Amino acid sequence: MSRRALVTGGTGFLGQRLALRLVEEGYTVSAIGRNTHVGHELERMGVRFIPLELGDAQRIKEICHGQDIVFHCAALSAPWGAYADFYASNVIGTRHVVEGCVSGGARLVHVSTPSIYWSWRDRLNIKETDPLPSKQATAYSATKLLAEREVDQAVEGAGLHAITLRPRAIYGPGDRAILPRLIEANRGGYMPLIRGGQSMLDVTYVDNVVDALLLAAEADPAALGGKYNITNGEPRLLSDLLARLFALLEMSFRPIPLAYPIASAAAGMLELNARWFARGKEPKLTRYTVGLIGRSQTLDITAARQMLGYKPRISTEEGMKRFAEAWVQEGGSSAAWT
Repeated sequence: MSRRALVTGGTGFLGQRLALRLVEEGYTVSAIGRNTHVGHELERMGVRFIPLELGDAQRIKEICHGQDIVFHCAALSAPWGAYADFYASNVIGTRHVVEGCVSGGARLVHVSTPSIYWSWRDRLNIKETDPLPSKQATAYSATKLLAEREVDQAVEGAGLHAITLRPRAIYGPGDRAILPRLIEANRGGYMPLIRGGQSMLDVTYVDNVVDALLLAAEADPAALGGKYNITNGEPRLLSDLLARLFALLEMSFRPIPLAYPIASAAAGMLELNARWFARGKEPKLTRYTVGLIGRSQTLDITAARQMLGYKPRISTEEGMKRFAEAWVQEGGSSAAWT
């Protein structure tokens, strides 16, 4: 009898890839999501699609019943937005999923974020056990940290079998956020290159994250309750990554060299304008984004290697090639991936 798996955020970038991979691996797969177009495509591929918001606690509990494993990929992820929206999605939604897993006896693999490490300074080889900043940088990271605590409380108080993954900068064909935003900025002539692009950072190809999720689903009891950084394990200079991306896309690279203080001040002005005159619409540049591209942040993935058996399969270079090929085939737009 095949194992039963539920994927929240099943119509999102990561959730789609995971759901289809689970089908290939022989699981009986259900996916919760909001995008009915993608949901119907998943159904054609053998996934049971359930259009549902995570705010419906009773329905979530019913769907979790009978599942062997629940992959919680759903989240509101953005550098900008109202705290209440992030809290409802990331904290309350996670609480409902956790309650469903506890009630139904399913293992939970929770997708969190290394954004919780962000402290506005260069940090290299961050371990999962390193101290977290006293104040989170964004509503997204603050609510994702609270979501982790929802999981932790259930592990400690209710015996939930759970593993938390913190994948960094997921990219690949179907990405509607990271690389498309960089491409749009470059096309529009507002691609800032701060500190000469000498910041060091990690990225993670989407199929490597899916590998890690599957490993977490089958991990030994000793790994339960743990938190694991996930990356490609190949830190690269931002300038090198951007140059390679635009070379593969045959686009001219048109960065605007900026000193960090100037870029941060400009982003601050754009944020004020967005709050007061643009009805909260996300500005072209935020201070957090300036930090991400202007400061170094790399992660230590030793724990994932040792406890989960994680080994990045797709290199950063190969992942870039796959993204570029798909981008060109789709006419240079992420619209076909929505």
